[in-house]
Amino acid sequence: MPKPPSRRKNPASPASTDSKNEDISQQEDPATATITVTAVEIPELTEQEISDRLHLERKVERAFFEAGKALMELRDRKLYRSTHKTFEEYCRDRFGHNRRQSYLLMDAAVIFDNLEQKCDRNDHILPTNEWQVRPLSKLDPDIQPEAWEQAVESAKGKVPSHRIVKDAVQRIMERTQIPNTYQLGEVCQILAKDNPELRGKGGCWGIVNHVGEFSCTVKIWDGEYSIGLKHLKSYNYLPAECQQMQVICDRISRVYSDSLEDTAKNLLQLLGKVNRPYLTELEEKLLSLLESEVKVYIAVNV
Repeated sequence: MPKPPSRRKNPASPASTDSKNEDISQQEDPATATITVTAVEIPELTEQEISDRLHLERKVERAFFEAGKALMELRDRKLYRSTHKTFEEYCRDRFGHNRRQSYLLMDAAVIFDNLEQKCDRNDHILPTNEWQVRPLSKLDPDIQPEAWEQAVESAKGKVPSHRIVKDAVQRIMERTQIPNTYQLGEVCQILAKDNPELRGKGGCWGIVNHVGEFSCTVKIWDGEYSIGLKHLKSYNYLPAECQQMQVICDRISRVYSDSLEDTAKNLLQLLGKVNRPYLTELEEKLLSLLESEVKVYIAVNV
């Protein structure tokens, strides 16, 4: 069979080579090349758009505040009662909140409302999330606006971060020079080490109902005790959690008496040592049972 013709490349002609070299020589240096960019005119916002933007920004900034206010109303009106036994269970199932998250939002809403009422309205600098205001919960409501304004100043007129707010709170607390920083209603744990007078009370939680210079009067499951600061440790519960523990403490105190059987006393003592700001469902049932039995006993013997 005849072989197919070979396809060999013809050598470039001198003319074509010169043409290519001429094209390369005429190209510009990339470092000095000029790039043409077409300008796009961005129209200025109208007065209505500026108003809309401000309105929407305020909505974003107040989102956590509105959430906290809504949660408070749901809790106070018990609007969860048709589907859930407790507010905590409702928030977990409906919003995916852990036990503290709902209370953090509610406490933040109270602080936000306080700042909105008392801070300089001309600044228009208010918190935009719960984490920013959390350090303020350690201060009395009357002092919170001062701490917030100091934080805004430190942030050069912008919304301050959690760290900046925390630093401002710490400076105010150091300025007060109060050796006893416990507050009324705070929940503390008793540390009984090296104090024979507190034997049997170690690990018990109590409610601070009097703040002295170097000690606190603490109400626990079986009475009140004056305890030095080194024998107390704060649980750092949120205000709402402290209120919840105050209710539990009052219930236990109404039930307890020296005439109770040892089994009942032991149960109350165990409830007086729980290291969480709530009772379990079983603990709640046992305490309710004791309450009902004591009411019956009192009614029979009166």
